[in-house]
Amino acid sequence: MENTETVRIEHDLLGDLAVPAHAYYGVHTLRAMENFPISGVAISQYPEFIKALAEIKAAAARANQELGLLPARKAELIVLACQEVCNGALHEQFPIDAIQGGAGTSTNMNANEVIANRALELGGHQRGEYAHLHPNEDVNMSQSTNDVYPTAIKVALQRMIAGLVLAMTELRNACEDKAVEFNDVLKMGRTQLQDAVPMTLGQEFASYAVMISEDQERLREAAALLREISLGATAIETGINAHPDYALKVCRHLNALTGLEFVTAANLIEATQDVGAFVQLSGVLKRVAVKLSKICNDLRLLSSGPRAGLGEINLPPRQAGSSIMPGKVNPVIPEVVNQIAFEVIGNDITVTLAAEGGQLQLNAFEPIIAHSLFKSIAHLEAGCRTLTSRCIRGITANRQHLLDSVTRSIGIVTALNPYIGYTNATRIAKRALAENRSVADIVLEEGLLTANELARILRPEVLTQPSIQTANLDRPLAG
Repeated sequence: MENTETVRIEHDLLGDLAVPAHAYYGVHTLRAMENFPISGVAISQYPEFIKALAEIKAAAARANQELGLLPARKAELIVLACQEVCNGALHEQFPIDAIQGGAGTSTNMNANEVIANRALELGGHQRGEYAHLHPNEDVNMSQSTNDVYPTAIKVALQRMIAGLVLAMTELRNACEDKAVEFNDVLKMGRTQLQDAVPMTLGQEFASYAVMISEDQERLREAAALLREISLGATAIETGINAHPDYALKVCRHLNALTGLEFVTAANLIEATQDVGAFVQLSGVLKRVAVKLSKICNDLRLLSSGPRAGLGEINLPPRQAGSSIMPGKVNPVIPEVVNQIAFEVIGNDITVTLAAEGGQLQLNAFEPIIAHSLFKSIAHLEAGCRTLTSRCIRGITANRQHLLDSVTRSIGIVTALNPYIGYTNATRIAKRALAENRSVADIVLEEGLLTANELARILRPEVLTQPSIQTANLDRPLAG
C-alpha cells in the first residue's frame, strides 16, 4: 500500500530531510532516530527527564525575556508549550534512544524542536515555520546541550530519588511492623551459617529496618550534591553567547518552576567536565541494592524448605513454583529483587567507566550515565514496593519450630559461659553434639547447675539482650 502520509522538508547541516508532517520533532530528532537504534528505550520512557527538559526551556525563556533578549510573545508561547509537556503532553514526540552519541545533543535538539513546533501552533502557525519561532535561536537561546543536558539529569534525579526514598520508607515501616509482631519469637541467630546465640525474630526484622533507614540518609546526602548546576555556562562553561546575568536568573526561574533548590556552580568550567556527583549517587544506589539483596538472601534462607530447609518463616505464596514438581512454591519476590540488585551493581560499573572516560572540558558519555541511573532508581523503587506489598507484609513465623531449634541448639551453651566456664562449656557442647542430646540435659546430668538456675539463665529476656552476669545465682539476674 502506498504511503500517502504528508511530509515537510526541514534542513540541517547535512542537507534536506523529509519529516512526517504530523511530528512535533524535526530534522535533528529524525537523524538521531536513524543514527541510534541501540537499546529500544526511548527517552520518553523517563517522564521526569522530559519534564525537566521542558522546565529548563521555560526557565530559559523567562530569563531571556527578563534580560530583553527574547520578545515577550515568543517567551509566552515557549512557556505555554513547556507547561503542556510538563503536564504530560507530547512525550511520545521524544522518540530517540536513551543511548546516543553526541553528549546528549540529540536530546536537547529534540526538546527544542518539539517545544518550538508546539509554540508555533499556539501562535497560529504551522509546524516547521521556524521563521516565526526557531528551535535553536529562540527555544535554545543562551543555552548549550552541555549545560542543559546535565542540568535536566539532575532535576529528574532529584524527583526520582524522592520517589525511591518514599518506597524505602514503606519497606522500612513494614519491617518495623514485623519487628513488633515477632518481638516475642525466640530463635537461634547464626554466624557463618552456624548456630550462634539466641535472638528474637523481631530483632532480626528490626535490623533490616535500620539498614534501610541508613541508606535513606545516604541517598539524601547524594541528592544534595546534585543541587549544583551549570545553566548559563553554555558550550564549555565560559558563558559564551549568554548574558552575564543569565546564569543567576535562569537558576532562579528554574527553582520557581520546579519547587527545588538549585545553585549555580562556583566554577562553571569545572562543573561541565566533572560528573563526580553522578558517580557518588551511583555508588549509593549500589549500596542500597547490596543491602536489599542481602535482606532477600536472608528471607530465602529463613523460608527454605518447607521440610528440608530452615523453615523458620513463611513467605506469602505468590505463584506455582514448578511445571514438573506439584506443590512447589518459590520465593519469587525476593528473587526478583536480587536480580534488580545485580543490575544496579552492573549499572554502577557502567557509570564509573563513563565518568572516567570523559576528556578535557566535557564528558561525552552522560547519556549512558543518565540511562544507568534512571534505570537503577526506577527498578529499585519498584523492587522496594513489590517486596513490601507482595512479601514482607505477608510473612508469618513458625513459632514452635523456632523455639524447638533454640532448645536443641548447641549454641545455647554460650549463655552458660559466665556460670560454668569456657572449658566446661566447650566440653558440654562436644558431648551434646556427639550424643545428640540437649545442652541443658547434660549440664543437669553433670550437676553443674540446677534446673532452677538453668531456667533463670535461659529466659528469653536474658538470652537476647545485655544482662548482669554473675556466678552467684542466688542473686536475681538483670534482664
